Amino acid sequence: MCRTFGLPFSGAILNQHNFPVMKKFLFLVSSLLMPYWLLAQLVLRLYSLPVGTPANASFFVAGSFNNWSPGAAAYQLQNNQAGQPEISLSLPPGTYEYKFTRGSWATVEGNAQGGFRPNRSITYNGGLQVVEVVIASWEDQSPATHTAAPNVSVLSQSFFMPQLNRYRRIWIYLPPDYASSGRDYPVLYMQDGQNLFDQVTSFSGEWYVDETLNELFEQGDPGIIVVGIDNGGIHRINEYTPWANPQYGGGQGAAYADFLAETLKPFIDANYRTLSGPAYTGVMGSSLGGLISLYTALRHPQVFGRAGVFSPSLWYTSDIFTYAAQRPYQGYSRICLMAGQSESTTMAAQVNNMYQTLLSAGYPAADLLRVIHGDGQHAEWYWAREFGGAYQWLFAAAPTAVGTPVAEELSVFPNPSRDEVYVSDGGLRGLLAIVDQQGRLLRWQRLSGEGISLQGLPAGSYWLFLQQLDGRVSAARLQYAPD
Repeated sequence: MCRTFGLPFSGAILNQHNFPVMKKFLFLVSSLLMPYWLLAQLVLRLYSLPVGTPANASFFVAGSFNNWSPGAAAYQLQNNQAGQPEISLSLPPGTYEYKFTRGSWATVEGNAQGGFRPNRSITYNGGLQVVEVVIASWEDQSPATHTAAPNVSVLSQSFFMPQLNRYRRIWIYLPPDYASSGRDYPVLYMQDGQNLFDQVTSFSGEWYVDETLNELFEQGDPGIIVVGIDNGGIHRINEYTPWANPQYGGGQGAAYADFLAETLKPFIDANYRTLSGPAYTGVMGSSLGGLISLYTALRHPQVFGRAGVFSPSLWYTSDIFTYAAQRPYQGYSRICLMAGQSESTTMAAQVNNMYQTLLSAGYPAADLLRVIHGDGQHAEWYWAREFGGAYQWLFAAAPTAVGTPVAEELSVFPNPSRDEVYVSDGGLRGLLAIVDQQGRLLRWQRLSGEGISLQGLPAGSYWLFLQQLDGRVSAARLQYAPD
């Protein structure tokens, strides 16, 4: 619930502080009579505060206009004649980002769930411009319902980034059997870590990475380690852009990519059981996070052989196309490009352009996946929906991905098959993957001596890959001909 300052349209007589309506009316009239030069200001006004806000609280604004100082005296809001906290800023026209606090970052405003909210943004056009703000919560007060699974933890609240001289929170997801299996696992490094696992920390929605991977594991997926790197807030644009944009700046992406490759990945490999080769190491993100993920894979192909590029901000600079054209295929990279048709007027065209650029750079079509969804939007729900499929395609269990030559031909029957298929040697155990002719992983299943259902697949030819418990890989080509 929120408490509301001022006069609602319902015709209430008094505001929270019991100021008469006439006093507010006189205040508005006096504002209209002020000289124009006094009105050439951006006014930020708190219209509504959450229940539980201390009665004697002081409010401050921190933003790109004051070096993000959360409790600067010059940026403290004062009650106007109607009892509403507000501040008038004399700023040149431009676009500004800002947030409200009660004097420190510990007391910063939060989202409706009490967690992190993104920076507010305003384009100020000059003259008098009034913005009335509703504060949904304060991060230090709101009860929070965390949604991260038990196998998600915070690796560090302040992991040092020497390439950028900054600190960052790092998350880690471990497969459900990590503690008991003794196996080594692939690793996926993902941007915007706040949004991956927990709705409380998300600033625009959750990807449900942990829930998706846990469910896939129950269905037979062998598991993967996910490392989530929080974005840098005010540093996000700088870190996620390899080149500067004339309007928005940026350009620290090379240093950020080097941090992932030269600092974070070696730490993860040294402290966790990982498969460290490029075929087992991926990077993924969306929007600007998609841009930096693509760039990182291109800059360090010997480190990151898998890249999930969702709704990438390729518009930010045309340099990314030139760079991609100059980075030839290394023989083991796999890149997934995904976007919604109507995300913007240029999104689909730019993704298609990047796809063609990578093809021209020598990438085989089998190692590129380009998907344009008609209903896709620039939103977490869309990326969350597509995460599982993209992950499975990127780390598909094919011989090149497993890194082991096919030891023998897998014997299956019946072949052709109508509805299900059996492995002839019932003693074989391992993970069976069904892969189409384009190299896309369609299904995983633990082999247990029972039949493998093919229902729901289109008629056609497929590969079955079996990775046995001893590491050997065998394969069979299967013809599926349903009734």
